[in-house]
Amino acid sequence: MIERLEQQTRLTANQWKLIVTGNLADLLDFFDFFLIGYVLAFIAKEWQLTYWQGAVILLASGIGAVPGAFFWGWVADKIGRRKVFILTAINLALATAVMAFTPGPDGWIAGWLFLSIFRFFVGIGNAGLYAVDLPLVQEFMPAKKRGWVSALVTTLLPAGSLLGAILGAYLAPIIGWRGLFLIGLVPIVRVLMVRYWVPESPRWLIRMGRHEDARKSLAWALMVDPKDITLPTTLPEAETARWSELFKYPRSVIAGCLTGLTQTGGVGAALWGATLFVMVLNVSPAEASYLMIFVTISAIVGRFFITALIEPMGRRGSGILCGIGAAVFMILAGYLHDVFIVMGLAYGVGNSGKIIGPLGLALILGANDLIKPAANLDQLGPAFTYFAAWYVLGALAFWLIGVETKGRTFEEIDGTMSAPASVAAAPAAQAPAAS
Repeated sequence: MIERLEQQTRLTANQWKLIVTGNLADLLDFFDFFLIGYVLAFIAKEWQLTYWQGAVILLASGIGAVPGAFFWGWVADKIGRRKVFILTAINLALATAVMAFTPGPDGWIAGWLFLSIFRFFVGIGNAGLYAVDLPLVQEFMPAKKRGWVSALVTTLLPAGSLLGAILGAYLAPIIGWRGLFLIGLVPIVRVLMVRYWVPESPRWLIRMGRHEDARKSLAWALMVDPKDITLPTTLPEAETARWSELFKYPRSVIAGCLTGLTQTGGVGAALWGATLFVMVLNVSPAEASYLMIFVTISAIVGRFFITALIEPMGRRGSGILCGIGAAVFMILAGYLHDVFIVMGLAYGVGNSGKIIGPLGLALILGANDLIKPAANLDQLGPAFTYFAAWYVLGALAFWLIGVETKGRTFEEIDGTMSAPASVAAAPAAQAPAAS
């Protein structure tokens, strides 16, 4: 049945509906994730927070993301991508809204500690949704569109931070930072979108032996009558797989982990962004949020840039180019912190680093120092060079370890990765393996 997807030349309206759903999900998901960066700009001076306390608040979501990705990924393989899509939306929205009731710095529990605890749960939901929404979209797409669609689905991810910047600039002075957290309930609308727009992945249904449901799901994507899709005469048994099978492909695992570490630079800078603007430029938190609007707009432009590159250049080539470019601009941002346009461009680069980004900047600037204007500016250069180093690592991983998957189906990729090295090398090089 899946072969019908590979015969497509144009995406259907339902497939585009799925892409839109994924984009909006990422936007709202990362609105909740990055919202804390704008709140920190408001409370850091008032609460006399140290860099260490600020870092704990910011990196708590990263700590939650590690078990969150494993847990929700495992659940998605058990009960389906669609149900997890819904559950992670509820997880994320509720964990964000609860922070509206954060006690003050001298409350029954220190305010920074309360925020850290619930940011942990935000991280669990954030990682869970991101771990499931992209595979769900990919499993409805033909191989020749998969890379382009995967990039397109994440183009509005920085718009979540953009939304936070707009609200921080124009709404926070009116409703306060607690009101911003209540707006974090908005991602629950994804529950309705997924409930009425998105069916279960046909690939997951086939793997679970639910072939009739898979036919209906595939028919929805292709916008044809399910009767027009012929079930195979012999149906394979439901597949079972252990999580340890991931390590059958060590090269892919290593490349994925190393390129994933580029998140360190992006999120480390993005989460600290508004607070650093307050510190470096000596502006109000609302003005810092306003400046971040332009930063996040440049990030959205960057997403469309990589979307345009990913098919003509391939995954490896575009990854190398963007990794090196991000590293260069990140270093310039640290050492030319008084040149506004360079700082803005560099802050807009990146994706989602979660733990060592916020922590690294705090350690370099001085973990126990108070977050205040004109403090530790001489260390911004080394701090941003630290962020840049992770982009260089990602570029090297793309270049030296990554495997190009452009135009290949999941089955072809699996066959190549499963084959002995000498056999797999022959078709890739269009020549017989050396004896």
